[in-house]
Amino acid sequence: MLQLHRGLSIFPRGRLLSAYRSFGSSSPARSSSSSSSSSSGENGADIREPDLEALLTDESRARQPSPIRALMPLLATPGMISLGGGLPHPETFPFGRISVRLEDGTKMRIDDEEVATALQYSPTNGLPQLVRRLKDIVRSEHNPPREARPGRPLALDGWDLMVTNGSQDGLTRAMEMLVPAGGSLLLESPTYSGALAFLQPRGCHLEGVATDEGGLLPEALAATLDGWGAPGSATEGVARPRVLYTIPTGANPTGGSLSLERKRAIYEIARRPENDLLVLEDDPYYYLQFNTPRVPSFLSMDVDGRVIRFDSFSKVLSAGCRLGFATAAPALLERMSLHVQSTALHTSGLSQLLVQKLLERWEDNAPGGYKSVEPARGFETHVQKVSSFYRERRDHFLACAERHLTGVATWNVPSAGMFVWIKLHGVTDTSELIQQRAVDAKVLFVPGKVFMPNGEDSPYVRAAYSTATFDDIDEALKRLRGLMDQEVSGH
Repeated sequence: MLQLHRGLSIFPRGRLLSAYRSFGSSSPARSSSSSSSSSSGENGADIREPDLEALLTDESRARQPSPIRALMPLLATPGMISLGGGLPHPETFPFGRISVRLEDGTKMRIDDEEVATALQYSPTNGLPQLVRRLKDIVRSEHNPPREARPGRPLALDGWDLMVTNGSQDGLTRAMEMLVPAGGSLLLESPTYSGALAFLQPRGCHLEGVATDEGGLLPEALAATLDGWGAPGSATEGVARPRVLYTIPTGANPTGGSLSLERKRAIYEIARRPENDLLVLEDDPYYYLQFNTPRVPSFLSMDVDGRVIRFDSFSKVLSAGCRLGFATAAPALLERMSLHVQSTALHTSGLSQLLVQKLLERWEDNAPGGYKSVEPARGFETHVQKVSSFYRERRDHFLACAERHLTGVATWNVPSAGMFVWIKLHGVTDTSELIQQRAVDAKVLFVPGKVFMPNGEDSPYVRAAYSTATFDDIDEALKRLRGLMDQEVSGH
């Protein structure tokens, strides 16, 4: 069997790829079952594996591995002479070693050989050393319950990780894999406008599920699914959804965060045989939680292999690096990887190398590894610093809101993230107010309507406290109050 990098296996067209196995492994390939299955895992845990064959779109199922990309792992074979791949010669690259000054004043130097490797074509799932370190972080933070074990009879055995061009890239590829054009999807109402921008042109039925300041309401999710297809309902004749998209922490736009109790309830609803949902856990603000300990993820409770988790470095390292990663059952990531092989090939090697070397530096300098909280040491120390930075800005924003908006608006108190969701009293829809009069007053917000799954009117606006100065936050809310006073007086 010819194998791709990191154990991807080439199967005849139409068959699901095997679960992840290391390159060179002699373990037999295992395909997914044709229907949802239930079995007992370790300690008698009830395991209900999702029906993957039913979940994949025709487009995703038809994807085949790139024959050129399949050669890449063979290049490391001792004595191998390659005339196959069209790799450019590294001697033609006009770049050499790199020196980066870190914010603490120290320098991080990357030698010529490492730079040359990063500048070359690389594995679709990510630079191996970076992937290894990201897996260490995932194990430390989430401890996924589905660790691979020899002989374990599960089609979705274990979990894997792939680097993506920001979490948005991974998210849209997962949606393409799971939601056909004209299909249906469950998502929070309101939800991330970037996801809507991808989904709406596909003609999908987007079924918004009610939320409050604590995020998605489990009882609303259950009611939506229980009533699906009822005569006279909006879902009559609509294909039953198999995917739930959620932003569980510091949600964009509401700032709401799911409690552990709600996550457990939602996961159990997803596991019901009549629902059999996959959960897309879009969690770029996970490390921006303001309270400790952090609320555990859906991934941390995923005994079935029905969660695809998306992390991002945009909010904690750099947005311009365009680096994120997806964690899920290997068979699902294989399908996403095939999509990347036919489009971007892989994420920027230089961005990956910079993050890899930074994580190595933090790990080497921290006695506790990634979880170290020693001063100026470790990934954990860094994300705690970032979280504290945004918590201070949130507190200032809320104080300014109390000063200027009391009586004309109400708002949530986010426990994570960068956003406050403000309801303007006496306003049916904020679009004209925000897109015209607020711009004339030289203050920018985002009207709530753009976050509604089907463009419904909204009395809300989204405010971000992430980059404006403290004085500008105060002035912005003062100007919004002036606009509201004009609204009330009819001027």
